[in-house]
Amino acid sequence: MATTASPSTTTTPRSFLSSPSFSLRASKSNHLRTTRRLPVNVRCASSSPAADTSYTTKVSRNANIAKLQAGYLFPEIARRRAAHLLKHPDAKIISLGIGDTTEPIPEVITNAMAERAHALSTVDGYSGYGAEQGEKKLRAAIAATYYADLGIDETDIFVSDGAKCDISRLQVLFGSKVKIAVQDPSYPAYVDSSVIMGQTDLYQQDVQKYGNIEYMRCSPENGFFPDLSKVPRTDIIFFCSPNNPTGAAASRDQLTQLVKFAKDNGSIIVYDSAYAMYISDDSPKSIFEIPGAKEVALETASFSKYAGFTGVRLGWTVVPKELLFSDGHPVAKDFNRIVCTSFNGASTISQAGGLGCLSPEGLKVGIQCFEIFIVWLLLALLLLIPCPPCRLCKTLSDSTRRTPKSLSTRLSRSDSTSTVPRMPPMCGCTSLAAIPGMSLQRSLRRQTWSLLLAVDLGPVARAL
Repeated sequence: MATTASPSTTTTPRSFLSSPSFSLRASKSNHLRTTRRLPVNVRCASSSPAADTSYTTKVSRNANIAKLQAGYLFPEIARRRAAHLLKHPDAKIISLGIGDTTEPIPEVITNAMAERAHALSTVDGYSGYGAEQGEKKLRAAIAATYYADLGIDETDIFVSDGAKCDISRLQVLFGSKVKIAVQDPSYPAYVDSSVIMGQTDLYQQDVQKYGNIEYMRCSPENGFFPDLSKVPRTDIIFFCSPNNPTGAAASRDQLTQLVKFAKDNGSIIVYDSAYAMYISDDSPKSIFEIPGAKEVALETASFSKYAGFTGVRLGWTVVPKELLFSDGHPVAKDFNRIVCTSFNGASTISQAGGLGCLSPEGLKVGIQCFEIFIVWLLLALLLLIPCPPCRLCKTLSDSTRRTPKSLSTRLSRSDSTSTVPRMPPMCGCTSLAAIPGMSLQRSLRRQTWSLLLAVDLGPVARAL
């Protein structure tokens, strides 16, 4: 896929409100300015039928890959979007494609990468192949930052070029004879990698699902958590929390049920925590917060969404030494063999960025960037949502709008009480009252408003 984009240009407030693509940035003087992003032209080359030739090899095509339907989801969405825009260039499209990051990486992180890159041109700073499992210092920092007091050692951590890549390596580890279960809906890489490995039967057009995969339905009716009493035993359970694409985060009680379910069935949970940093309540950010999880689960995670590393590429997988196959062999030993065979380790420059991210300054800046992202994401969404009158409008219109207090009890913001400017009204009342007009669960509405506004939530809660 190739992308081209025109430079951003500063616009007037009028063009900002009328533009379907915009961002809000803080200038060096701490005043907000608006920038308009021009449409991105996406070119996605899809596979075309092989042209007629006078010669073919005698090698048969991999029958498992032939089972796959169309292309991988996100490039396919990009291809169809580009095709639609060619026919309808004025169309306003809300893309449900890949969720990429858009904002610059903080300098404390990029400076660390730049220093490592420059060091490679010196005799003392040059390094070649590194440890396939990742640099010891980074593995220790990950263990101390995300798994303190959870019994996870740095030797349990395998640094990689991203969670998505590790998912495929895990499929190679488990082989073709296992049966998997996935949330429905779920991240498409779980199913597609299972198909490629030969774990599934053919695609069933009538139900639009592959045979020999257990699809665990997650919907509003069951609180986006599967009814495990109706799920048959499988060898591997892929579980993502917060879920991609629903965003639902499993509670501590729900994950306790999941761990017990896996232990009762002798299954292994592949827990995808790529979006764990977006959890702001007391829901677990790691499966290892649940007692007994180290015996039935491994966890894959990523710097992509938290640190903007979608292009830099850096993640990790935790395989506890307590996790054993049915014959008593440690899963970690076999995963280490897979890693050493198929991977030469993450880029040393990317790993330097990871260390910068996990430094005290990097953590502080990361929390601040995350909070700012949440605030402006919500404000941007509110500008696009019609605002029907509701009881909350008067409550909010009389309140002082302020940025949220820190989402972390460990790190505090020096500007946590800076005033958020009042946005232009919509539908006759403040645009900040748009969310309650949506048919969202009350808990989600309450959490959204508490995140967006640092005001006394007593009257707000009563209004909801």
